[in-house]
Parts: sequence; C-alpha cells; structure tokens
Amino acid sequence: MATGKFVSYLRVSTDRQGKSGHGLEAQRMAVADHLNGGDWELLDEFVEVESGKRDDRPKLIEALQQCVLTGATLLVAKLDRLSRDAHFLLGLQKAGVPFVACDMPDANSMTVGLLAVVAQAEREAISKRTTEALAAAKARGVKLGNPNGAAALQRHIKAHGNGAAVAAVRANAQDRAERMRPTIEGLKAEGVTSLRHIAAALNERGILTPRNGSWHPATVRTLLQRLS
Repeated sequence: MATGKFVSYLRVSTDRQGKSGHGLEAQRMAVADHLNGGDWELLDEFVEVESGKRDDRPKLIEALQQCVLTGATLLVAKLDRLSRDAHFLLGLQKAGVPFVACDMPDANSMTVGLLAVVAQAEREAISKRTTEALAAAKARGVKLGNPNGAAALQRHIKAHGNGAAVAAVRANAQDRAERMRPTIEGLKAEGVTSLRHIAAALNERGILTPRNGSWHPATVRTLLQRLS
C-alpha cells in the first residue's frame, strides 16, 4: 500500500507516441494502480518524449529536482522508463533520491543495485566480444570503416551520458538555493516578503529545507543570504 509523497515520471521515445498518448496512458494507469489505496499524495507528473539512451533529459531532471525539494519519491511505471544505464541508477542511489518502479514494487536499493551491476557487466561483456570480433575480422583482412568508433562512443557515454542528471541531484547547498530562486521570486512578486510569511508559504507547498525539515524565519534568512 503506497504512502507518502510521490512525483511521477512518464516517458515515450517518439513524438508520435507523445502526441497520440500511446504508451503514456498505460504508464499513467500503472502509476494509478500502484497508488490505489493508502495514504499518498501525487505532487506532480512529468512527461518526456525522449530516447531512453539519454539520461540528461530536461523533464527527468525537473522531476528529480522536485523530489529533492519536497522529499518525495520518484515513481515510474517501469524501470526502463527511468533508465537502462547502470551508472545512472547507482548514481541516483548514491545521491539519495528514492524511486519506485511499478513493475518492481518490492525491489529495494540492494535489488536495483544488483540489477544495475548485472546490466553493466553484460554491457561490458558485449563490448569486449564486439572488440574481439572486430580485431579478428581485421586480422583476416576485412576492411573496417572505423574499428574504434564503438569504443569511442562508449567512452563518451560513460563520461557524459548521465552527468547532467546525477549532478543535478548531487548539488551542493548553493545549487539547491539557486533551484529555489524562482519560487522565492514568485512569492515576493505576490507580496510575500517577510521571513515568517515566506517560511509559511514554503511549508504549505510541501518544500523541505536542505535537512528535510520545516521552514522557519532563520532558515529562510539563510536561504535569502545565499541568493543575495
């Protein structure tokens, strides 16, 4: 039975799927089925049209930032909607971002970690077999267009593939403050300017302090000092 705060992330790979809703409704239904019953709150839903091969996805980063700010759990219909990359999944665990996949509701951090390691090992094994096959073909005199292309691509993905998303959730206190700047500026534009009133507004929106607590005038003062 689901309890607590959640942010859902839905993803399809093509514009056609995104515009037609094909695939999205099935994911949305899986999320609804998972949340059926219990004491839960779905804070927001983020929808992305992007390949699963990319982990630096704008909507995914927004969803992760929302989880960091509110202490919510990221909820996805299937684990592969989040990522197929082992480094990325392990990076989320190290960054302390909780997530639940509806197709693996009972999986804990150890289970997901093991799956990630197995996936990474298989990927490396495939890479090794590919390299050996290319070397054997070259030895037989087969002309290869770019035998190092696959290895170069893998090095690039390893270096840059999920850097943006993982960096976003590993942000330091100053980065977290900057992520809250739009919220603070919005409150000030509405006439909410005192430390006490800003603290009350942040608490009403479910936004947590960096230590996952409630806002008080003193913590708001610290935040504003970082933004000044």
